[in-house]
Amino acid sequence: MPIHLPPISRRQFLARSLTASAGLLLSPNLFAASRKVDENTWALFSDTHVAADPAHIARTVNMTANLKAVAKEVIDLPKRPAAVLISGDLAFNHGEKGDYENFTSLLAPLRKAQMPVHLALGNHDHRATFWDAVKHEKTITRPVVDREVAILRSPRANWFVLDSLDKTLSTPGLLGETQLAWLGKSLDGNADKPAIVVVHHNPDRGQNKGSLLDSKALLEIVRARKQVKALIFGHTHHWGIQQDESGIHMINLPPTAYPFDSTSPNGWVLAKLEKDGLGLELRALDKAHKEHGRVVDLKWRA
Repeated sequence: MPIHLPPISRRQFLARSLTASAGLLLSPNLFAASRKVDENTWALFSDTHVAADPAHIARTVNMTANLKAVAKEVIDLPKRPAAVLISGDLAFNHGEKGDYENFTSLLAPLRKAQMPVHLALGNHDHRATFWDAVKHEKTITRPVVDREVAILRSPRANWFVLDSLDKTLSTPGLLGETQLAWLGKSLDGNADKPAIVVVHHNPDRGQNKGSLLDSKALLEIVRARKQVKALIFGHTHHWGIQQDESGIHMINLPPTAYPFDSTSPNGWVLAKLEKDGLGLELRALDKAHKEHGRVVDLKWRA
């Protein structure tokens, strides 16, 4: 499964904060573990690109500061989300050990606030280095060897998290036959609820060659199974929502790090599962951005 970072105790948090290379931003609500949990709400991040050096800046953006900021926003919500899900490109460029050390330290406040964090991988991550960096955290037997896949169950939907990392620093992604077979079988065995599929790379629908190489096979699987309602991805550093011809919602998460287009927002998305759909609220880092706070209500296909 993707590495699951469970909540941590106050003692663990304080011990980690004393040794972390990056300062941890404390929130007034940080230790308020008694706050109610909204089991139907999830916080969605993508493309954090955290560097080993907390002061590192790329494209005028300090990625450490951005992840600190969005983590604080989630912690300060009136109700805790059920979980935080980060859809890949956790590390800055090559997926180095220091990147993951800084990255995981920045997640400690979320975990102290009793929110589990689920992590997927992107093309700027390095699988072996990532595994080594989180080897002391909770993992289970991988259903697909050498890939990070999972089914995350919630009251109103099942989340199917995929691993499209093919080669570090190679832009396109690849799922492969084994992972696609697992997805089809897992969807068939869990058809009782709406399904949301999460992957780092965007499906290629004729846009570019830097997307998911086996997009056609993935789309054939999800379109044929009516319980699949949405496909969520990152990679493009662009916020957008479309609905394909089958009725599946294609949700492109904004980057937490930097957008490629200066007019696009960076930040995160608050996702609220309803009985018949999904509400998405963009939480832009730039509160003056025209898209900040905009809520889009998606209705599930029949």
